[in-house]
Amino acid sequence: MTSENIKTPDGGTLELYSTGAELASAGSGVVVVPASMVTAADYTKFAQKLSAALGRPVHTFNRRGRGSSSPQAEDYTLDADIRDLDAVMKHTSSTDVFGHSFGGAVALHAARTLPVERLAVYDPAVSVNHSVKADWTTEYERATAAGDDDRALAVLTKGLETGAFSRMPLSMLTIANKLTAGTHVGKQQRELMRTGVREIKAIIAADMPAEPFLELPLETLIIVGEKSPAYFGVACGQIHDILTGSSYTILQGAGHDGVLRAPDKLITELSDFFAG
Repeated sequence: MTSENIKTPDGGTLELYSTGAELASAGSGVVVVPASMVTAADYTKFAQKLSAALGRPVHTFNRRGRGSSSPQAEDYTLDADIRDLDAVMKHTSSTDVFGHSFGGAVALHAARTLPVERLAVYDPAVSVNHSVKADWTTEYERATAAGDDDRALAVLTKGLETGAFSRMPLSMLTIANKLTAGTHVGKQQRELMRTGVREIKAIIAADMPAEPFLELPLETLIIVGEKSPAYFGVACGQIHDILTGSSYTILQGAGHDGVLRAPDKLITELSDFFAG
């Protein structure tokens, strides 16, 4: 794996990781757009396995507010990530895109206008006809205003419904956050939670009906985890219904973290799709 910092047209910086860069002559690479609350490093195993299966490069980048990439703006909107994805695609000469969770929402919106040839998403956190709701943000902001990051993180975790801990009572999850504050995961969640909440609000602000997604590439693969929260499937089903050329797959036994775990059945599904 190689890493570099690339410049964006607005003068920003993006930290880019390339796996299998020596395979560039084999064809266009695949750009991975990461989820919220994680960094590009969390996709290392996934990128390695997908690159090996494809025999092509896989490029993952830290979106703004992570690693050595530029900070995320206070007035952040999805357009910022779409412009950054465009910069990464151009820098790597890549035309295939994979997005996970929030990264899937970015990819779906971006592929309506960017020159994406093949698009795959896993549990995209896109809001279609108000499929994503975040009534919990008021309580989250009350906790952060009081300086109670442990409770704020607990509210966020329960609101997203994406992990096993999200099923814990709020009081118990708050205590658990206190106990894990010094761990790598605990520190990363605290560093990224404000960024993550901005992103959730941006998803809701970008809510739209399914019809505009008719502009997506003909070759679009939509995957949802069998054990993932139901709201991912609600939006994906509506998009799939209007895309006559799309494929829709439920990954059996997998949850929302299926991409980070990189099971062989997911890698096979994606490598078959990106191989064309």
